[in-house]
Amino acid sequence: MALRRYLATEVALDHADGLLTRREALRRLGTLGLTAVAASGLLSACADAAPAPAAPSAPPTPAPAAPDYDVAAATARTEAVTFPGGTGSMSGAFAAAQNPKGAVLVVHENRGLTDHIRAVTGRLAGDGYTALAPDLLSRAGGTAGAPDATAALGAISEADLVADLRSGLAELGRRASGAGLGAVGFCFGGGMVWQLLNSGPSDLAAAAPFYGPAPDNPTFTGAKAAVLGIFAEQDTRVNAGRDTLDRALTAANVTHEFVTEPGANHAFFNDTGPRYNPTAATDAYRRLLAWFDTHLG
Repeated sequence: MALRRYLATEVALDHADGLLTRREALRRLGTLGLTAVAASGLLSACADAAPAPAAPSAPPTPAPAAPDYDVAAATARTEAVTFPGGTGSMSGAFAAAQNPKGAVLVVHENRGLTDHIRAVTGRLAGDGYTALAPDLLSRAGGTAGAPDATAALGAISEADLVADLRSGLAELGRRASGAGLGAVGFCFGGGMVWQLLNSGPSDLAAAAPFYGPAPDNPTFTGAKAAVLGIFAEQDTRVNAGRDTLDRALTAANVTHEFVTEPGANHAFFNDTGPRYNPTAATDAYRRLLAWFDTHLG
């Protein structure tokens, strides 16, 4: 399962970055189905690939840059909603734009429906795109009730996750009747946008996966959305699948463009995370809006 492998590597990289203890990382990898030996090997491999620590004489790391938009105002535009899902009620965050130019499904990272994703949803609405961020942990009781979002997502099949995204797309179409439909996703969510595109025909007119893992053997049969793939120069793990994606999109005659943000690493768009890169994030968001303006307007 491509996404489960991806989620396991996310845990290992968080440990390499000092965000998780070894004990907690091993526990989470165990919930994703890895044996103790396999988990230890993955942690070692990711630790070996991590950048060397700065020399003691290096200057202190500067404070993280502030986002270039009003996070509080963006978040305030959203409201909690529920809607029919594949196996029951789904929850999510919704923000309606005034005079919408289109409507966008926002797919969250492996930590679930966080405040950051709510802010992205409201930010899109402020820029003219009605937006809905479904909680893909709704099957597990919702993000707020999941003690380990990554493990809970890993326990859901890719088919069920795609079915829930399609439910979200249908709800978005109902709430924004007549609007062109787009999708954007980040990290795990970017991978889910690729999975959605690879799952057969849909109502998507445009999509923008941010540094998401490629599906196994993608064909994109039936996909009609214009795709803007956003990558990060230093994200070698995800970039390894870029050529596969390009060939499959070309073979399927899908309009697409790939952008690699220089000097940026995986998850550079998340302004609450340690890899936030404001220059790359600003440029990627500008490109995202321009893509949606062209293909959803």
